[in-house]
Amino acid sequence: MLTRKQHELLIFIDKHLRETGFSPSFEEMKEALALKSKSGIHRLITALEERGFLKRRAHRARALEVIRLPENLSPRRAAAPPQPKEAPLSPNVIRGNFSGQPVAPPRAANEATSVQLPLYGRIAAGLPIEAMRDAGASVDVPAALLGAGDHYALEVAGDSMEEAGILDGDTVLIRRGETAENGAIVVALIDDNEVTLKRLRRRGNSIALEPANQRYETRIFGPDRVKVQGRLIGLLRKY
Repeated sequence: MLTRKQHELLIFIDKHLRETGFSPSFEEMKEALALKSKSGIHRLITALEERGFLKRRAHRARALEVIRLPENLSPRRAAAPPQPKEAPLSPNVIRGNFSGQPVAPPRAANEATSVQLPLYGRIAAGLPIEAMRDAGASVDVPAALLGAGDHYALEVAGDSMEEAGILDGDTVLIRRGETAENGAIVVALIDDNEVTLKRLRRRGNSIALEPANQRYETRIFGPDRVKVQGRLIGLLRKY
């Protein structure tokens, strides 16, 4: 049994997918349901996932898939987003380079070695990590940097981790998960309200979140106040 808001959101997503071929943004969903914050949308989507109505496709921005609709609406499975038509086959021709200028590799070869990850905003207090997502924003990441699992990218704000080589404005690559080994750099949700990037230390029954900058203090919490939302596995930097 779905709540009224869960039902409204599911129908809106299904309609948007059938009409446009891609899922709506968090902002569009918030406006459609007349909610005040994107965190409410995140909770509704999570509830629909847990009940088997929605699925998030990994490594894609704005990628929700409707698995099924309520039985009182339609017995059919929700229509999948239209797939692009395959381009016509063309002969594979190697062109001579008589100008002496380097030839760029074919675009298809570049795409085969990269993965598009959803890009979240600058890490800040006040929102769970899903609610920070900039709808439609993504970043191309070399596939060699990623292993198994679900990943996302996050823009760093501040200098609290600079001694670990993580600078203000860097883009960190995070493997989504709820556990991490002692000493790992993690995205941590504190009291379901504040998100931070810090090194995780377990001290008896307490959890310490350590900065990598002597100007900042280590913060210590009870185990029920900190939730791990992912672990650092890589970093991108623009010069």
